[in-house]
Amino acid sequence: MDLGLKGKAALVCGSSQGLGRAIAEALAAEGADVVVNSRYPEKASAVAAEIAEATGAKVVGAAGDLSDPAAVESVVAAARAAMGRIDILVTNTAGPPSGPFEDHDAEAWRHAVALLFESVVNLARAVLPEMKERRWGRILHVTSITVKQPVHGLILSNAVRAAVTGFAKTLSNEAAPFNVTVNCVVPGYTRTERLVDLAEAESSRSGASIAEIYGRWAGEVPMGRLGEPEELAAMAALLCSERASYVTGQSVAVDGGWIRGLF
Repeated sequence: MDLGLKGKAALVCGSSQGLGRAIAEALAAEGADVVVNSRYPEKASAVAAEIAEATGAKVVGAAGDLSDPAAVESVVAAARAAMGRIDILVTNTAGPPSGPFEDHDAEAWRHAVALLFESVVNLARAVLPEMKERRWGRILHVTSITVKQPVHGLILSNAVRAAVTGFAKTLSNEAAPFNVTVNCVVPGYTRTERLVDLAEAESSRSGASIAEIYGRWAGEVPMGRLGEPEELAAMAALLCSERASYVTGQSVAVDGGWIRGLF
């Protein structure tokens, strides 16, 4: 299937590793021009070069910590300067710390909101006007299974990512008349650096080994295994594509069946 992404310009946030990198690679493989974002300039440039070499696509780096509104502006400006426009925005940031409510002070909550929610709002504000003017655009938020079924010990993610979902659904209705779709892709337990961090934190709290924790998580998934970043990235590429032009306001889970609800 031709996804219709050739020549489209994509800004993929948090894309120097993990799910973000897999999405950047998938879009580049489909012929999109891609801007790789990381907090670290050297890493953004290095990963961009690696993806460009592997896919033959135009890929550049743009560094900035997206919890900082000024950095959002500079990243978007760099993406426009490199590509001329932004057709596709994929929002993705590192997850907040795990732990129960009592572990997180006011500063932890403030940072989680800035990182997970305010960054999404600021990025959408920066790119949506040009998408509406051209009457074509794709905004995709990488969230988490926590938005559909809260996960024990992830109160920051459970709360703040749900706000992103509410924002995305409302924005999707406002943007739809302009042929701009707004969706969320919802990863389950997937083999990324984030999963390593969560397993190490859980191991410190419970005393269980990393292998035991991975085994328990895999046992909760009907497919009996953890996901791979490329599996999430394939769905992300579809949702960013011309082929998904009638899909908007959705949170699409890629979780091996972990979520128990009907929707």
